[in-house]
Amino acid sequence: MSLRPSILIVFTAIPLLFAAPAAKPAPCRATAPLASWNDGTAKKALVDYVAKVTTKGSPDYVPPAERIAVFDNDGTLWTEQPLYFQIAFAFHQVGVLAPRHPEWQTTEPYASILRGDIKAALDGGESIINEIVTVTHTGMTTGEFAAHVQAWLDTARHPRFNRPYTECVYQPMLEVLRYLRDHGFKTFIVSGGTADFIRVFAERVYGIPPEQVIGATFATRYEPRPGGNGGPAIVITPRLGHDNDKAGKPVGIHAQIGRPPLLAFGNSDGDYQMLEYTTGTPGRPRLGFIVRHTDADREYAYDRGSPIGALDKALDHAASKNWILIDMKTDWKTVHPEP
Repeated sequence: MSLRPSILIVFTAIPLLFAAPAAKPAPCRATAPLASWNDGTAKKALVDYVAKVTTKGSPDYVPPAERIAVFDNDGTLWTEQPLYFQIAFAFHQVGVLAPRHPEWQTTEPYASILRGDIKAALDGGESIINEIVTVTHTGMTTGEFAAHVQAWLDTARHPRFNRPYTECVYQPMLEVLRYLRDHGFKTFIVSGGTADFIRVFAERVYGIPPEQVIGATFATRYEPRPGGNGGPAIVITPRLGHDNDKAGKPVGIHAQIGRPPLLAFGNSDGDYQMLEYTTGTPGRPRLGFIVRHTDADREYAYDRGSPIGALDKALDHAASKNWILIDMKTDWKTVHPEP
């Protein structure tokens, strides 16, 4: 996902407000390493790679300080269909904010969103998505924004799977995160979504602390707020700070981590430059993985030309760049954690 996504989707209106019990952490239930993975090329490549870079005495040994693994979020760590979850949140927030904006009842795209006509709202294209995200994500403190996100996560459910969005994570990828950390890797999220959105749940759901989340940002400012009012605050402004999609991902990695990763996991052309930066940097053995969505029964099947998570260029170049394809249908025993 990007702050400038191209999601001109033709689909029926999706209800975005779903009452649900409070969302609980998505557990990594399996005790054996990579227990939800079938034996195959992808699993073997990962296990063999980790062994050679973490075994002392190996010619490919890499000290722990350099063991960096980066993961896209949407479509790599959790489901991204039929609509990026952060966009679903933004549409929900239009309803939350509507009482302050009576003019929205007759102003597009807000009127369509308030009627639940998501297709009509999206007909305006990329600029409309930018406008909605900006209106619903800015003009408040980071704490206020986090509270809005948490309130939505506590009540919203995925329209197909009827479970909290935080339980639409991929069990096999939770196991990869744990497996890598057990072998001395630091795991980072590098997403086109906003860092402030992902930081609300990343530690609880993925075990990834806020400082290891790299995402798109809006510019912020500091307000001391003396004399109460919750103390000093960081206020989110409407100006785009960093677009962390495509070529923005390596830039974000450099700015926040300061060294190239050893491992990169993505699923779409939005991750191409991150994979290229990771595997193309000399000096250490490095590896890239692409989650390919091939399972319409258990999740979704899509790649080329998809309005969400399109996988064209990265798929074309995967073989020549030695990127490993993870086939969801054949490589994973299960997709989402058991309820």
